[in-house]
Amino acid sequence: MSVTGDPLRGALQPDVIDPSGGANQTRVRAYNERLVMSLVRRHGSLSKAEIARRSGLSAQTVSVIMRALESDGLLIRGDPVRGRVGQPSIPMRLNPDAVFSFGVKIGRRSTDLVLMDFVGSIRLHLHQIHAYPLPADLVAFIIDGTEKLQAQLKPEERKRIAGIGIATPFELWNWAEEVGAPREEMDKWRDFDLTAAIAGRSRYPVFLQNDGTSACGAELAFGVGANYPDFVYFYIGSFIGGGVVINSALFSGRTGTAGAVGPLPVSGKDGRTTQLLKIASVFVLEKLLRGHGVDPKPLWYSADDWIDFGEPLEIWIQDSAAALAQAVVSAASIIDFSAAVIDGGFPPWVKSRLLAATRKALTTLDLQGVTVPDLVEGAVGSHARAIGGASLPLFSRYLLDTNVLFKEL
Repeated sequence: MSVTGDPLRGALQPDVIDPSGGANQTRVRAYNERLVMSLVRRHGSLSKAEIARRSGLSAQTVSVIMRALESDGLLIRGDPVRGRVGQPSIPMRLNPDAVFSFGVKIGRRSTDLVLMDFVGSIRLHLHQIHAYPLPADLVAFIIDGTEKLQAQLKPEERKRIAGIGIATPFELWNWAEEVGAPREEMDKWRDFDLTAAIAGRSRYPVFLQNDGTSACGAELAFGVGANYPDFVYFYIGSFIGGGVVINSALFSGRTGTAGAVGPLPVSGKDGRTTQLLKIASVFVLEKLLRGHGVDPKPLWYSADDWIDFGEPLEIWIQDSAAALAQAVVSAASIIDFSAAVIDGGFPPWVKSRLLAATRKALTTLDLQGVTVPDLVEGAVGSHARAIGGASLPLFSRYLLDTNVLFKEL
């Protein structure tokens, strides 16, 4: 089942409606309903008067919409807020249990499958480690995993699953050498249609997006996006990727890979020019660990539970920080970003050390003519790519792109 349409121009229309699904799963919300839900999502909770002011809709229209959304269980009431005069206002917020979605992150060393609720919280999670990703194995993991996770839901909750969103690196076959995979095995990705393979075996609509772009979208929707209308985003996984946000909207570009950042040219500590991904990627740390006689497997067990690998980790942090600082300056030289956001598949303490080292590295560069953006830690964390994937069905059916909200008063 595919979905077509422009979310900025009106309601999306599904090609096929599954009659077995519930109302929340199959109904595509009208534009104004999606606008109201998007405003509420962005601000946490809003009263009817606040929604009318921010949306430009009449108070009567907002009342009708809010009653419908509350009746459908998409909005729930907060505690009344009493002012000095008049009736107390009642803030409305999204119902976390109203809609669920599956998010898949495909990595070079592991795959994650999450079940996310309507406000971006992960409810259930499966993790699989692999030496390198293969199409048949991943399809089996996704199909079996979604069946396993939905079996843990109540029957009425299963009807509220909006779809499956997949965050994956593009052109996986290009990384055979870096991940130590046989080229003939990775070449299987060249003509493989992952979206069609999943859709053919699942009852849910399937969406696919570049993994770096997905992580950036998650940061925009659920992280620091409310504070920075323009930012360049770096996500350090097995290979570094990223995204670009302009005017509070994700800019994916002509081919969907804008802000990929990995190919950015930087100088290594030997003075030679190389690509950012060949320095500031976890696969480089993996090689460093092996070179120091340390087993790198703990890197892939859990992104939040790394041990301190000592000297090789510190070498990687310093080298990555020097390269990231150059990348930040390059990006800021093209677009006057308000922030550069750095996140990755590692624990918060590693992220803090990397940010501190990058800030220090920036002071060693020639910054004449460059307005250096704020250097900010990503707020979403190691599951950003999976959360970004899980967001795709939600934005397709229930919410609006964030740039629609940029004109708020």
